[in-house]
Amino acid sequence: MSGRILKIAHMGQPILQKPAAPVEGYDDPQVLQLIRDMEATVSYMNCSGLAAPQVFVPLRVVIFRVLTTTNNPAYELTPEYDPEGVPWTVMINPTLTPLSDQITTGWESCLSLPGLMGRVSRYHSIEYRYLNKDGQEEKRQAHGFHARVVQHECDHLDGVLYPTKIEDMKDFGFKDEILRSLF
Repeated sequence: MSGRILKIAHMGQPILQKPAAPVEGYDDPQVLQLIRDMEATVSYMNCSGLAAPQVFVPLRVVIFRVLTTTNNPAYELTPEYDPEGVPWTVMINPTLTPLSDQITTGWESCLSLPGLMGRVSRYHSIEYRYLNKDGQEEKRQAHGFHARVVQHECDHLDGVLYPTKIEDMKDFGFKDEILRSLF
């Protein structure tokens, strides 16, 4: 069974402002179909990740990957971009813990804020735990861009959008204008 492209919730939608509920049954056919649909949507949109609330589903589910090559110039503006990449990862009920106080600032964009980007400060290194799509608990450490993607997607599960973390609004705007001024 393949996935379908899902509609994206945009900033202002109430679902993006509320904490998502924990998933009770990882093997629920609806959850498994949601995962397939989210993967198809990420592939189609050529992005790094997606959280279930972004597709109007109030559950703690995230899917992400870090590509080794990309045509997204915002990645090149992120000093901690990991050229080795990270394979498709499905996280159910994830939790994360900072591994140090080191903070890095990098550019982010989001499907829920089309055409916009901003510079956000995040922990450089984290540990995250989650259930995979087979219901097995996994634990990983992430650094740099990998850590940034996980934190960004997990923020969606708590009803947080990245603009609320921007320290200077001069570092937020339309992607085309920012990229034009930087290149």
